[in-house]
Amino acid sequence: MADIARLTEVIETEVTALGFDLVRVKLSGSGEERTLQIMAEDPATGQLVVEQCMALSRCISDKMDLLEDQGEELVHGAYNLEVSSPGIDRPLTRAKDYANWAGHEANFSLVEPVGDHRKLRGELLGIDGDTVTVEDRKAGRVEVALANIHSAKLVLTDKLIAATRPLDTSGVDEIEETLEEEKAED
Repeated sequence: MADIARLTEVIETEVTALGFDLVRVKLSGSGEERTLQIMAEDPATGQLVVEQCMALSRCISDKMDLLEDQGEELVHGAYNLEVSSPGIDRPLTRAKDYANWAGHEANFSLVEPVGDHRKLRGELLGIDGDTVTVEDRKAGRVEVALANIHSAKLVLTDKLIAATRPLDTSGVDEIEETLEEEKAED
């Protein structure tokens, strides 16, 4: 088991040092099939390109190795480190995400039901303080405490595609070669 709060603190320091914003830290899977997923974005573009993901991955890996050498094991056992941009149908994890992506459709999973609804899908109307407002397809206008949102993710729509900057895929060919070289070395 990992202390996600401590892990996030260490990772966020590295993300911030490179000038990026941390979107999410998630540890999933079990046994030898665990993945430590880090999503970050360049505040100027809302994405990370391949070179930025590689640089961030190296920084995080080096920091975690250093802490492990000093006796602090942040993730016990084996895991795969995955560093990525949040993507177009990104998760909504921070209060500013609910403000920035207002007007777009999203799926919400709630900790506790609001009325009879534990899941919502509809237009994100925004956030006021700690209250998120959604125009749900079935329930109509629903206000939800930010702390009551277990997870939320934008839905891929034409409107979202039009509002999102094109992803920069430069460097993709080079990263595939790097991964093949790493496999050959193993």
